[in-house]
Amino acid sequence: MSVLIICEKPSVAKTVALALGAAEQKDGYLSGDGLLVSWCIGHLISMADAGSYDERYKKWRYEDLPILPQAWKYAPTPGKEKQLAVLKELLHRSDVSEVVNGCDAGREGELIFRFVYEQAGCTKPFSRLWISSMEDSAIREGFAGRRAGTEYDALYQSALCRARADWLVGINATRLFSVLYHKTLNVGRVLSPTLNLLVERDGKITMFHKEKYHIVHIGCGGVDAESERISDASAADALKTACEASQAVCVSLKKEKKTALPPKLFDLTLLQREANRIYGFTAKQTLDYAQSLYEKRFLTYPRTDSNYLTEDMAQTATDLVAALLPVLPFMQGAELTPEIGRVINSAKVSDHHAIIPTAAFAGNGFDGLPESEKKLMSLVCCKLLCAVAAPQEYETVTAVFDCGGKQFTAKGKTILTAGWKDIDARFRAALKAKPEEDGAEDAALPELFHQADVISLHCPLTDETRHMIDAAAIAGMKPGVVIVNTSRGALVDTEALIEGLRSRKIGAACLDVYEEEAELFYEDRSEAIIEDDTLVRLIAMPNVIVSSHQAFLTKEALNNIAAVTVDNLLKFGRGEPSPDTEVCAPKEQDQRRS
Repeated sequence: MSVLIICEKPSVAKTVALALGAAEQKDGYLSGDGLLVSWCIGHLISMADAGSYDERYKKWRYEDLPILPQAWKYAPTPGKEKQLAVLKELLHRSDVSEVVNGCDAGREGELIFRFVYEQAGCTKPFSRLWISSMEDSAIREGFAGRRAGTEYDALYQSALCRARADWLVGINATRLFSVLYHKTLNVGRVLSPTLNLLVERDGKITMFHKEKYHIVHIGCGGVDAESERISDASAADALKTACEASQAVCVSLKKEKKTALPPKLFDLTLLQREANRIYGFTAKQTLDYAQSLYEKRFLTYPRTDSNYLTEDMAQTATDLVAALLPVLPFMQGAELTPEIGRVINSAKVSDHHAIIPTAAFAGNGFDGLPESEKKLMSLVCCKLLCAVAAPQEYETVTAVFDCGGKQFTAKGKTILTAGWKDIDARFRAALKAKPEEDGAEDAALPELFHQADVISLHCPLTDETRHMIDAAAIAGMKPGVVIVNTSRGALVDTEALIEGLRSRKIGAACLDVYEEEAELFYEDRSEAIIEDDTLVRLIAMPNVIVSSHQAFLTKEALNNIAAVTVDNLLKFGRGEPSPDTEVCAPKEQDQRRS
């Protein structure tokens, strides 16, 4: 008798088959050692269109709404009929005694399998292969410990509920608003709330009114102290005059030891956010790269919402950290005694643990990986090492001076123990490092910086452009230079910029972007206390203008965006290629999908 395993994708099926000894290639499946391993191609079965319930629903009419099916119908996904036929035949083979759901371990994977299983009319017992890694050992262990499929009925019902809700909202609401307004208006359970969030955020940006204020600085023995914000320019000038005729006196000095705890491990959302901030990857690109690395057995299952590992993984994680150190270029010569307990919490792991590298990656390294996947693996590895490293310990000093009848505050920070911040600094330094062969191409930049009165940045964020404006670059600039950045915040080293502004090397800065803008921009913070000290220092300077990433918001730019979008939609409808979107897809991603 044979066991049939159905995976979600052909690539996953081949990996599973080889790990379990089913290496003989057949038409639409693999076999060997009492196993048959086949695959879906995403959803082979989809929710049937409204027209399949009643002929009159093929036309969009107000009087036919709402459409509420009493008995749900399903249909084969167009273009995938051949593989569906293969699975139906395998499910009904007389020698198949057990079926295994080997689709991705999550809600959608459960739905993909159940649709095929139920629509094929299969009644044979089925079990669940639930794994978080594509390593051979994990596959074999998962297969040996597979559980009854009925234990995942609740997960299936959850997925089915979501699919039906999407259908009901999408079909009815889209038809309703399209009929009422005489144009196609797509409405969706997720699409519409997301659009509302974007509209609200755009409204806040549009209605935001900047208020000008002034800050007076005094120098006290090499220490720069600042006044509170002063709205009236004449009052600020009066304070400046009073300070020039007065002696500053330190009235208080406060020292405080603090600790910066290591970050959590990546879940998918955090990984997507960080990859966007550092590399400029879209959320979809990050997921595609992570999925590819998962299928190559280099990364654990990416679709997770947990930031922790389970208790049984403690030794595995310890061994993994030790194996990663010689593999990562930015960790050469570094030592790390991991505190694994900090990332272990079984209670906070539901379906899948946090995203971490695998032992297979530690053994292989970066060889053969496309550049985009190398970057993502470096980021995930760095996060694991940071998460298990010691906390950073530092001391803050706050000095308050009295001068001219007002108080001025100066703040300083001394690092006592670098801890995990040392690993993070090594990683970021590696991002800025440029290959030696690039030296000839970059040789002209220092000369341009030396001659320019205004430097305006209009370039993408890459490993080569990160912190292209740093302390060394600023040192070679013309005194009084004006720096404009409307591209990406990380093109400029913010601390170096502030120092250049303080020394008057830089005459002014006009910034539409900021290195750490993700948690700060796009919100009305006029009544909030900004906790980012670096940004506060930056916007407090009278010769600095900071806007919240809205330089694109011009009539011309918005018209271009709309025109390109409409043109691409029309081309898509005609079955024509859309070059304006294709250029955004990395070459390796296109090849992977083909």
